[in-house]
Amino acid sequence: MSAPTAAPERTGRRHINRSSVLIFLGLVVAVLTVIVLAGQGAARYADLDPENADPNGARALAQVLDDQGVEVDVVRSADDLDDTDIDADTTVVVTSTELLGQSTTDRLVERAAAGRLVIVDAGPGTTDAFGLSTLPMGVEVGDAVEADCADPTYAELSVAVDFGFAYPVDGGCFRTDDGALLAEPRPGIVLLGAGQALSNDQVLRADNAAVGLRLLGQTDRLVWYVPSLDDLVADDGVSLATLLPRWLRPALWLLAIATIALLVWRSRRLGALAIEPLPVAVKAIETTRSRGRLYRKAGDRAHAASVLRSAARIRAAERLRLGSHPDPDTLIRDVARHTGRPVADIGALLGPHAAPPANDHDLITLADQLAELDREVRRP
Repeated sequence: MSAPTAAPERTGRRHINRSSVLIFLGLVVAVLTVIVLAGQGAARYADLDPENADPNGARALAQVLDDQGVEVDVVRSADDLDDTDIDADTTVVVTSTELLGQSTTDRLVERAAAGRLVIVDAGPGTTDAFGLSTLPMGVEVGDAVEADCADPTYAELSVAVDFGFAYPVDGGCFRTDDGALLAEPRPGIVLLGAGQALSNDQVLRADNAAVGLRLLGQTDRLVWYVPSLDDLVADDGVSLATLLPRWLRPALWLLAIATIALLVWRSRRLGALAIEPLPVAVKAIETTRSRGRLYRKAGDRAHAASVLRSAARIRAAERLRLGSHPDPDTLIRDVARHTGRPVADIGALLGPHAAPPANDHDLITLADQLAELDREVRRP
């Protein structure tokens, strides 16, 4: 009667375990789906993207500009920018400038020539691609910086960001010790080094919102260009060469030539390589005999006996499984019990404080006795 009652319990247990596994696998699939979708959504928009609602996006400023009557057109490729009408009443703002290449920069300058171009967070490579001699400096701003410039558009305004680019040009607004955060190196091109002022999480700091609205809302139409790596041609792109200023490249070549010259100079000074034979392999028995002859020549029988006893204790401890460093008294008792000899005899042979041999004959006798004891310990 017990077998029929036990079978339903095992079947129910297998049914419960199978259901738990299916539920767990379903949860894993759901979590992975959410992670993938969230990752795709996060990668959809870059920093300062007008449709990005994250703290590093610029959706808040774009919506306020739209509410103020400014027509905001978002362009995400160079081909779409070529198809966009740009006139004197149009402002073109470029974010994610690190994705610009020389080809896309040339197309941008050509298309925005009729309007007003605002470049956000232009680094050294970007300014070089635009043909500007201005070399920006990365600065930590922190506190609010007053406009303090002749342009009445930003009068009595201040900007506050954590990090930005300062452009060492004459004039400019929001000046730091390293340059201006807002500069116009040539007519029609405006460099904004305080790009964080346009982001959702910092637009309310100081007068960042007013600065952004006055900068991008001067015309009735705003074309917001977000570059893409897909627009780059085969021999174009963002590389180390595009990120380095022109003046630094000759210095790197000079450094490379000096390094090569130093290597040539030092290699000649060291001279030719000397060929030496490899060390001769010495057999273990020869080493043992040589060491024995040294002991005999020195007449240090006590040291030789100590070495023999130490080696015998190590072998006995390994045979009796007492560890690598057992207590000497414990080892002596276990060896005496294993061999059936008196403890005193074993102590005289293995004891660390046993009397040293008086002459060579006693040393040879001690070696023979230790060898015999070793054979007895090995005997089961």
